[in-house]
Amino acid sequence: MIKLKQYRENHNLSQSKLSELSGVNLRTIQSYEGGLKDINKAQALTLYKLAKVLDCTIEDLLELPSE
Repeated sequence: MIKLKQYRENHNLSQSKLSELSGVNLRTIQSYEGGLKDINKAQALTLYKLAKVLDCTIEDLLELPSE
């Protein structure tokens, strides 16, 4: 599962509520969760805004390969 979606669901937030609280466009959130956009290539400010609302680090949201 996409990490962004996991964190959002753990906070009981809808995509639209996360968008409202973070200031990140709803379609952008939908694209990351749907795998249409690579969150690893997101702008730092976008990741910062999402991480702040979801009470996690930017690194927590990145889809890094397992070692």
